[in-house]
Amino acid sequence: MSFYWVKTNQLIKKIFANYYWDLPNQIKSIYLTFDDGPTPEITDWVLDLLKDQNIKATFFCIGKNIQSNPLLFERIKKEGHSIGNHTFNHVNGWKTKNKQYINNVEICECLLDNKDNVSKLFRPPYGKLTRSQSKILRSKGYKIIMWDVLSADFDTTIAPEQCLNNVISTVQSGSIIVFHDSVKAATNMQHALPKVIRFLKDNGYTFETIPK
Repeated sequence: MSFYWVKTNQLIKKIFANYYWDLPNQIKSIYLTFDDGPTPEITDWVLDLLKDQNIKATFFCIGKNIQSNPLLFERIKKEGHSIGNHTFNHVNGWKTKNKQYINNVEICECLLDNKDNVSKLFRPPYGKLTRSQSKILRSKGYKIIMWDVLSADFDTTIAPEQCLNNVISTVQSGSIIVFHDSVKAATNMQHALPKVIRFLKDNGYTFETIPK
């Protein structure tokens, strides 16, 4: 089983201070994010829930999924959610040469139709990219968005209730929270997400998109 952490500790945040792990604030705002879509039915389910709850989120989309599901991608944008880059085909930066990796990111960026000339949001698949890849991307205006809380919905060996507890036991004001709108994560995500939203609302949290 692959190693991952649910809550990012402060030492990691200090070592990789050029990345965005959270957005601290005093007003109990948090940031829901979704990786790996758009995925038919799964992303629609997420969007329906967010619309019903009047919540905006940030979707880190895979380029090939945008190509395959253009109308679903347009729905994400039309409903006011923020869009981020998750490479064209979910590339692992640790296993990819710089030129190939950056090219993969830029192919995806073309599909995002990003008209913001100030900054662009990027989340590396698996959270894995090299320092040199990060430096190149940041020089091109990307913000590297990581996370404070990982739901681990992608982990099919854990129970859905554990996925829920991963979030509600670690969330705090400013947390960037990761879910996945993918087939693999669907069972855990669809169980946990509505309960996470209910818990956060009941405890006075509000929901924001990650600013560019």
